[in-house]
Formats: sequence, structure tokens, C-alpha cells
Amino acid sequence: MKSLLLILLFLSVAWFGEAQTYDLLIENGRIVDGTGSPWYTGDVAIKDDKIVAIGKLGNASAKRNIDATGLIVAPGFIDMMGQSAASFIKDPNTAFNLLTQGITTINAGEGESDAPLSEADSKTEGWKTMRQYFTKLETAGMPMNMVQTVGHTQVRYLVIGDKDRQATPKEMDTMRGLVQEAMEAGAIGVSTSLIYPPAIYGSEEEIAELTKVAGKYGGRYFTHMRNEGDRLMEAIEEALRIGKAAGTPYIFST
Repeated sequence: MKSLLLILLFLSVAWFGEAQTYDLLIENGRIVDGTGSPWYTGDVAIKDDKIVAIGKLGNASAKRNIDATGLIVAPGFIDMMGQSAASFIKDPNTAFNLLTQGITTINAGEGESDAPLSEADSKTEGWKTMRQYFTKLETAGMPMNMVQTVGHTQVRYLVIGDKDRQATPKEMDTMRGLVQEAMEAGAIGVSTSLIYPPAIYGSEEEIAELTKVAGKYGGRYFTHMRNEGDRLMEAIEEALRIGKAAGTPYIFST
């Protein structure tokens, strides 16, 4: 009798759990879940802006239903060269072109970054540090997910300008401080764009020293390499040495 009661209790929990009401139910889609497993037909239930159930949810109900028969249901794509999220501050609708392509996350910054800024630019934009920039984005209401690198070009230009020379020890300390602030605010690493000035003037040692700061916070080295033509292999080797010297993983972009 006790065993029968337990079985009935289990069945009632399973029944009522399946029949709960969701905010959104995407039904009969070909689910590609990103794990590498083959696609399968199923439903995706969303409640409070979170995916709460995946599978055959035939008895479930929802405030809104989408019939995805014959369509792919998959995690959002990541744009690894999203460049900038600053436009979202003025108008979140600028993300529409990305979202309609299935892009739900961008990696912003490639050599340049929206922070840190100079004193003059901060008066125009409304932020100076990376932390202030992130606060500005959150206040505006981010329409999609975003991660941010701190640009080597950005910190070099702020400290040295567009001059073709090496950084002094004092300037290196200042640039390290800018990278540190960005990483503590939540940046995911240092990015370079070494084909273009003033980044092209930075030495391998300079970049490695800045990337070391990012590495202390678990950051990565993202690089648009110094050469993509007749010196391609040299550029790759330089990036590998920087990553090794800094103790960080590295990501190449072209």
C-alpha cells in the first residue's frame, strides 16, 4: 500500500509539473541545443525570461505559443567582433539587426574600446572608466548580452597619443592601471588591432605586460594580428609568445 501511494504521488507531481503554465511555449521545433548532439523535435518553455523546460511538453499551457514546426530552435549566436555596444545607450533598437539574425551576445572591442575615455571625451559621452560605462549600459537597458575587452589601442592613445615611440616606465604603469580598472569592472581581456596606428607602434613586450594584468583576473588575449600577408607566420608567432608570456589563452581574429 505504501509503495502504491508513493507511485501515485510521483505520477501526480509529474502530471501537474508538466501541465504548469509558462509565459512562452515554443512548440514542435527542431532543437539544436549546442552540445553537439543530433537535433530532436521538442518544445521549449520560458518563464520569467528564462528557459525552464525542454522536451515533450504536450500538456503544458502558456500565455503565448509559437509553432516552430519545421524550424530550428537553437541557442543565440555570439558575434565575436561586435565592436561596440555604445549605440545601445542612445537607442536600444539598434540591436534589432543583430537580434533578427539570431545574435544574442556580442564581444565588443577590437583594439579600440568604448572605455576608458579621456577627460574631454567623457564630458561628451557621459562616462570615463569601464565601470562607469557598464553602469551606463545597464541603466539604459541592454537589449542583448555583451562582453567587453579593453583595447590596447585605447589605453595607448590615452597615455601616449599617436606617437611612434615606445612607452616610458611611467607610461607603462599608467596603462597597466587602466587595464586593471577595466578588468576589475568586468572586462574579459585585452584586445589588439596591430595593423593600425597607434597600436602598430606598440612592442611585443608592451602588449605582453598589459595582457599580464588581464591574466591576473582570468582575462584572455584577443588579437587582430600585426600582419595577415607576407609575414603572417611571424605575426602568429608573436601572438603565441604574448599569450605565453602573459600566461593567458589567446584568440585570433582577422
